[in-house]
Amino acid sequence: MSVFPKIWLRPEVENYLKEGFMNEEVVSASSKQDAERRFEALLNRLSHPPSFTTVRVNTHLASVRHVRSMLLEELQKQLNGVSVPVLQHPALPDVLLIPVIGPRKNIKKHECEAVVGAQCGNAVLRGAHVYVPGIVAASKFMKPGDVISIYSDIKGKCKKGAKEFDGTKVFLGNGISELSRKEIFSGLPERKGVGVRMVEPLYLSPSFDGVLPRYLFLQNLPSAVVAHVLNPQPGEKILDLCAAPGGKTTHIAALMRDQGEVIALDKISSKVEKIKQNALLFGLNSIRAFCFDGIKALKLDLTEATGEAPPFLPESFDRILLDAPCSGLGQRPHMACTWTLKEVASYQPLQRKLFSVAVRLLRPGGVLVYSTCTITLAENEEQVAWALATFPSLQLQPQEPRIGGEAMMGAGLSPEHRRQLQRFDPSAVPLQGTDVESVARARTEDMIWLANKDCIGFFIAKFLKCKSTSQKDLQN
Repeated sequence: MSVFPKIWLRPEVENYLKEGFMNEEVVSASSKQDAERRFEALLNRLSHPPSFTTVRVNTHLASVRHVRSMLLEELQKQLNGVSVPVLQHPALPDVLLIPVIGPRKNIKKHECEAVVGAQCGNAVLRGAHVYVPGIVAASKFMKPGDVISIYSDIKGKCKKGAKEFDGTKVFLGNGISELSRKEIFSGLPERKGVGVRMVEPLYLSPSFDGVLPRYLFLQNLPSAVVAHVLNPQPGEKILDLCAAPGGKTTHIAALMRDQGEVIALDKISSKVEKIKQNALLFGLNSIRAFCFDGIKALKLDLTEATGEAPPFLPESFDRILLDAPCSGLGQRPHMACTWTLKEVASYQPLQRKLFSVAVRLLRPGGVLVYSTCTITLAENEEQVAWALATFPSLQLQPQEPRIGGEAMMGAGLSPEHRRQLQRFDPSAVPLQGTDVESVARARTEDMIWLANKDCIGFFIAKFLKCKSTSQKDLQN
């Protein structure tokens, strides 16, 4: 079952990825044909949405049972009586799973249409309505109340304000226009809000815009695993080094029962404000967010007076999360990536700088969790191999909960080390087509298994700092 073409990449980027996924160690463990088949399957999965929508419950304000009950009521209204279950994840007790119905067949395409940008299109496939800034083109006769077909310009070739577009576009479903074409492209000031309300999406997935905002956070399943792997404890001092928009930050604070201190850093002020807003909305008082570059978070001049703001003294934190800036090639759905190879490869040096700072800021006996939402060997397994070789004070640790698969071969890691890592690989299962009837017939344990497998591409490593940072470590 395949609705969309595989993710579009520049040839040099696709070749770069292929070399990693078909490295000598991988090929020798199976075969060249099998490795190539898995790689092509991965590219195909990336263009399609996961089989489940995942939301995390803010357990600081309400019980999972209570929020689940409220969510079921909301879904009944939103999905016009279509009955879908809301499952509590057995290994992630604060996570709820909602099956995505689709791709739906026999949706009629209309003459009136609108073209949206790729990012907007990705959001629509996961349940969002179409917001005005995402609309790139619209039929010349479009007016409020019209039923229109929505297409995604996956390669970014459509000109803003165009009346038609014959380039590469992908059908996303139908919606009802809230505005006329003239109103959408009237010029400054730019309009905001919903431009098209989706009524027949290709994938039926609930919208969470304004839905139980104090109690739910829309979060991919592997992203919700991360804070549990970090395992924060009440009273600890914890650093979220690259924190925006604050999903993992608020998760950490909630798991600590809001007892202790969670420092959140990001170098973009608007994103820091979003972290603060989320903390306030969730009623979490233990979070302090700063607009600060994580690379500069270590205080080098120990003679200066220290305060509560960054930079921080060495070995100041009990646990550190480095959810590193990355190429993001594990995100789904992701129909096209226009990045150059230089852009994709630029993240490894940045990640190493941030990792080096994190090691120095971590106290002996402390835990460092490194994660990315990408699939490249260079940003994941190679970084772990580099870290173990560079910092003798670090030891790789097993992870709980254990939901992802083991790490990929090709970075020189031992089988034991690979088993201690978690790589979430969307190609692990065939593409699933789901309808209401098949969901009603499915066993709960089968749906949980599918949700664990058919998610975004993601990677998690957990380290223990066994001893104080040596002089050699400080010089790296």
